Amino acid sequence: MSSERYISNNNSDRTQVAFGSLASSALFVVVILYFWIGLSPFPSLAERAGSLPANSSNTLNQFVMMIISLSVIAMLAFNPAVHLAVKLLGFLLVIFLWLALTGLAAPDPLFALRRLAYALLTCVCACGVLLLPRTGMHFAKLMGGCLLLVLALCYLGVFALPQRAIHQASDAVEVGLAGDWRGYFLHKNTAAAAMVYCVFLGLFIRARHSSGLGLLIIALAAVFLWNTGGKTAAAMMPAILVAAWFFERAGPFRLLVVGGALGLMNYILMSAAVSRSMQVLLKSYGVDPTFTDRAAIWRIALSAISNSPVTGYGFQSFWGTGAVYGGEAAMSNWAVMAASAHNGYLELLLHGGWPLLALMLLWMVILPCRHVGIAIKRKTEPALTRLFIRCWLFSMFLGCLESAFLSGEQMWFMMLVALFGLRLQAYADPIPPHSTQPTGA
Repeated sequence: MSSERYISNNNSDRTQVAFGSLASSALFVVVILYFWIGLSPFPSLAERAGSLPANSSNTLNQFVMMIISLSVIAMLAFNPAVHLAVKLLGFLLVIFLWLALTGLAAPDPLFALRRLAYALLTCVCACGVLLLPRTGMHFAKLMGGCLLLVLALCYLGVFALPQRAIHQASDAVEVGLAGDWRGYFLHKNTAAAAMVYCVFLGLFIRARHSSGLGLLIIALAAVFLWNTGGKTAAAMMPAILVAAWFFERAGPFRLLVVGGALGLMNYILMSAAVSRSMQVLLKSYGVDPTFTDRAAIWRIALSAISNSPVTGYGFQSFWGTGAVYGGEAAMSNWAVMAASAHNGYLELLLHGGWPLLALMLLWMVILPCRHVGIAIKRKTEPALTRLFIRCWLFSMFLGCLESAFLSGEQMWFMMLVALFGLRLQAYADPIPPHSTQPTGA
């Protein structure tokens, strides 16, 4: 009888483990697809669509986001690695506290705080999603399935709904993009960035799970990237692959390399917005000194930052408000209609001034460099560490030309995954062989 009871209990434990694994896998897929696809794919551009952070502007999206976030939190509560989630989110709470304080002075404090709550839940989901898979192999399998669905939906739109998946001459804005693929995304630049992440993930899946599946994802993403016409993302992809290889081997000079490159790039971009000599220099090298008309937007942002350098204007409370029309740079400037600064670092200054930028640079640049060094020494899942390095570097440099930070879009979500992933690679203990406990990717 005691033997029978033992067998029964053992089977019960296995059933519970199998159910828990299935539930975690299902939640992982839901989270990834929500942030990658959302609830309203293939938006119409016949009328100008608002460019405020995706998935945060209507009641249904807010409700779904709340349900998903609560599900992630509930799942983590039963995860033996829940203490890691607390550590991952610890420093972020300081950043969000400062944003909450500056948001109180925004023209509409409730608006700023609602957006801030959405941004915080995005961080919780990105942190939690890494702790749902059991192993790096499991993470690769789940991401492979999600990416196939993402790419299939993009191609389905191009061939079955071209008016919704390809920029049209009838679009209300940016008619010059006609013919560029955007898939189910709002803009071809967003689609291009997503395809770069797909390529990086495909390389990881090829190394860690399935060569065939990885190559298929890489090929589909590369073809789609080419047809988006996203020159910046397409040029950055091979550059980031080379930079990541060098970064892994840079040793104690990692911070100097990344910090110096980001500082130099932003200096050139901002100088191009205000310095005639820099504009002439860039033009002599065949570079568009306006960076596709971003310079006009940067002039407005720089002027506004000088008027409120310490607190900024409140979280996501500058563009589209009366504040954007003040200052000399805004006079007779079409860029007052912009929805963002098209530079993540300028956007941070508008959100919360120089203190916010300093906190974010510490969290986004300095700490990850340290985490990479520890992760490489530990040699735990090298392919996974390499994936996070690539996604992180791409996000950081893309932030020089896009407002990719503290939003609800795919770029910010993937950057969060990379940042949290690097910390996990540095400090999380690998699971013992044959263990069934989920401890993250």
